[in-house]
Amino acid sequence: MPKAAISTEVLKERAFLVSVEIRHEPGLFTPKDSLLELERLAETAGLVVIGNVSQRLTKPDATTLIGSGKVAELKELVEEQHADLVIFDEELSPRHQRELETVLGEGVRLLDRTALILDIFAQHARTSEGALQVELAQLEYRLPRLTRQWTHLARQAGGGGGRAGGVGGVGLRGPGETQLEVDRREISRRVSHLKMEIEKVRAHRARHRVQRKRTGTPVVALVGYTNAGKSTLLRALTSADVYIADQLFATLDPTTRQISLPDGQAALITDTVGFIQKLPTALVAAFRATLEEISEADLLLHVVDCTHANACEQAEAVEQTLGDLHMDNVQSVTVLNKIDGVVAPKVLADLRAVYPESVMISALTHTGLEALLSQIQSSLNSNLADVELLLPHTAGQLLSAFHQHGRVRSVKHLAKGVRVSGQLPRQRLSDFAEYFVKSAPVGQSLIRPEED
Repeated sequence: MPKAAISTEVLKERAFLVSVEIRHEPGLFTPKDSLLELERLAETAGLVVIGNVSQRLTKPDATTLIGSGKVAELKELVEEQHADLVIFDEELSPRHQRELETVLGEGVRLLDRTALILDIFAQHARTSEGALQVELAQLEYRLPRLTRQWTHLARQAGGGGGRAGGVGGVGLRGPGETQLEVDRREISRRVSHLKMEIEKVRAHRARHRVQRKRTGTPVVALVGYTNAGKSTLLRALTSADVYIADQLFATLDPTTRQISLPDGQAALITDTVGFIQKLPTALVAAFRATLEEISEADLLLHVVDCTHANACEQAEAVEQTLGDLHMDNVQSVTVLNKIDGVVAPKVLADLRAVYPESVMISALTHTGLEALLSQIQSSLNSNLADVELLLPHTAGQLLSAFHQHGRVRSVKHLAKGVRVSGQLPRQRLSDFAEYFVKSAPVGQSLIRPEED
């Protein structure tokens, strides 16, 4: 092995993984598959996984999550293998964290799945917006867990932009460059400041969405499990220079580009952060500004890695997360990606049986992209209804909502009110029902009243 490779390996921190299965609380993944995913997350964070242990429990131990015997076994294994970190595949309560840290001793850091994911996000945030959202999630996670290991938190002086990976090891990495000793009051003040800054980001994004909607250009959002190939698909459809890597959460900051559909119509397509099972609630809340790009989209492309052994479970995890975010009412198309990597034809046949309306593609080899673009066009058109409204002069908010969510053809200011004609997504029709003048299916002419 070359010297450089040996040196790099030596510098990496050594992680020992712990899997906990609670009876009567089945997850989407088997404990073994979830542990494999945790190992991939650890590797993405730059760690070397040196071993693992698992336990099946009727109910979690109130003090240490796992039983006392397993805690003793864990301590022994960690000492034997000289582990730097112990990572649990479940979120640890502050009490679990304190008690386990006491048992493991000061030479070993303790993380859970949430802290690990937050650390990966800290490494991958490449814009000031991403750094703000990561820092907020980290601080809100750490606040109730202030123990000896969290008395020094990496924090960004002045809230500047750039990469969020600061000084410190995995689980200690923050979004800044300097180390400042903080207490609960200081963290709370910082959290309040971050929330105000993120509200500005939300407002800025909302203004951009309104401007996009005023042009009548539909928006398509890419969603899917982390590493499903969303960024590769964005590049394939738009030739965009976007960051692509074969690792979890390679993309954190959303990217929007324009595409042309077969009928010549333009659409905007947005790449979004990947989802994962057991998605940390702190992360979901902190990334509200980014995730709103999904809720305001006209169409979702749910990208599924059909080469993954847990493809169906991953897809279900995405659908559950969309439901938790109240974003499951947006029309979607399932895209089975990476078909070039499928060896057994039965795999594709089985997936098509589960997702009969799906489109099969390879973003890497550009296979099936024409069919996908045709499906995007068809879905966007089928979701729209031609409408004509007569809005009161006092209904300025509804007029703005029409611009934001629909496609406006014409606006006429009359004595009785404002007459607006255009197209609205079918899920938005109820918001305007009392003001309909006449509506008809797409492609049919509208009967318009005489003008004042």
